[in-house]
Amino acid sequence: MAETNRLTVRLNAVDNVVTARIDLTPGVEIAGEGVSTTQPIPSGHKVATTAIKTGEPIRKYDQIIGFASEDIAAGDHVHVHNVEMRDFERDYAFGVDARPTAYVSDSERATFQGFKRPGGRVGTRNYIGVLTSVNCSATAARYIAEAITPDVLAKYPQVDGVVALTHSTGCGMADNGEGYGNLQRVLWGMARHPNFAGVLMVGLGCEVNQIDFLLEAYGIERGPHFQTMNIQDAGGLRKTVEWGSGMIRDMLPDAGKARRETCPASELTLALQCGGSDAYSGMTANPALGEAANLLVRHGGTAVLAETPEIYGAEHLLTRRAVSREVGEKLVERIKWWEDYTARNGGEMNNNPSPGNKRGGLTTILEKSLGAAAKGGTTNLTGVYKYAEPVDTKGFVFMDSPGYDPCSITGEVASGSNIVCFTTGRGSVYGCKPAPSLKLATNTPMYRRMSDDMDINCGAVLDEGISMEVMGQRIFDRLLQVASGDKTMSEAQGMGDHEFIPWQIGAVM
Repeated sequence: MAETNRLTVRLNAVDNVVTARIDLTPGVEIAGEGVSTTQPIPSGHKVATTAIKTGEPIRKYDQIIGFASEDIAAGDHVHVHNVEMRDFERDYAFGVDARPTAYVSDSERATFQGFKRPGGRVGTRNYIGVLTSVNCSATAARYIAEAITPDVLAKYPQVDGVVALTHSTGCGMADNGEGYGNLQRVLWGMARHPNFAGVLMVGLGCEVNQIDFLLEAYGIERGPHFQTMNIQDAGGLRKTVEWGSGMIRDMLPDAGKARRETCPASELTLALQCGGSDAYSGMTANPALGEAANLLVRHGGTAVLAETPEIYGAEHLLTRRAVSREVGEKLVERIKWWEDYTARNGGEMNNNPSPGNKRGGLTTILEKSLGAAAKGGTTNLTGVYKYAEPVDTKGFVFMDSPGYDPCSITGEVASGSNIVCFTTGRGSVYGCKPAPSLKLATNTPMYRRMSDDMDINCGAVLDEGISMEVMGQRIFDRLLQVASGDKTMSEAQGMGDHEFIPWQIGAVM
């Protein structure tokens, strides 16, 4: 990494661009590069360090991030006005970089204070959830949760709260196919999530997504910790709220008996996420989170990377770490699915980055993806999963999802993630229930501006010269503290009730 007093950051010796750390005016000499700026270069944006002819590749991270759409002179600003996407071959080289993982010994394994659930699962929070099979029961679910007032909850200090997770689908859809499968996996995953001490699922009664179909398909049984009801059988909204809130009150005493116990870090499943990314994401917070993911894997835990459109163009770096050709090909199949999905819906995979990403210096999806993939660290890719599919493999895995943060994290949590790390450069206030979400700032100015929302300032990697390893250890240590009950900044502000968004695919009928 560059020295802290440098004006630019060079990420690899063979790159033909460097990144400005502050706003640069024309005529500024770039130390060590032998060039001076020819134009204003905003902070986070790229400067050409050599002449690049039309059609030649732009290289960053020692990877191609695009191609020059016109001749670029040394010292020029390199961005959307002179860079374009083109097809080029990537070598998937399945498994060539897979290496044995250096696990820590059982005696050295890190621990946290978690809630042990029946069947061996471990939670980091102790909520009661009210889930909905269909949007038609969303208001009823919210009223049921609101009926459990603070004075009632005060009698059960071990209970983190009652949360209603509502959504906008469940009917007007086919009763099979990808969209239906996504919704059912999300609801099943939430119904059995270890951060819930109890769950009540509320339906209307006539919807396509029938509760009984869900229970039958996934072998879920009703019991003291999982109850169901529907509005039509209950006799309307008022009676549903009365009956449902009574069920929750019956769950509270048992939930209130839960106590945190010492658990190994191997019981943590970490959702890796980035949003509001900027050019610093791939230089600070994402690789630092990757170091934390490496530590978690070495301690026997699981790290879940997602957002398929945001690893597009960097997928070859993951397939090279696959533990088998089968695992690598599952990832490639998901990439091809997305290429077809976007094409038939009149889109393209380079529809990403967003305007905010571009203002932050990201030019193409290739550049964004190379930075985003850094969250996955460097350990082997041990599994690839569909959206919200239960993650049953330890280590570093990938779950297919859109790049839309709340939708992606909904799938990761449903797949079993009991804690979330969310890196952001432009700034995000995302919160998640039932899984706590830590926010990692990529740059110091944004961290200071949004200090009420950020948990860790990874901008110190550049500003203070802190190594990635040290920052990764800081993140890992904070993960253990949050998993043990410390509140994140988003939790302190009550965030997380409205960010539950299952991925909808298919026609609305």
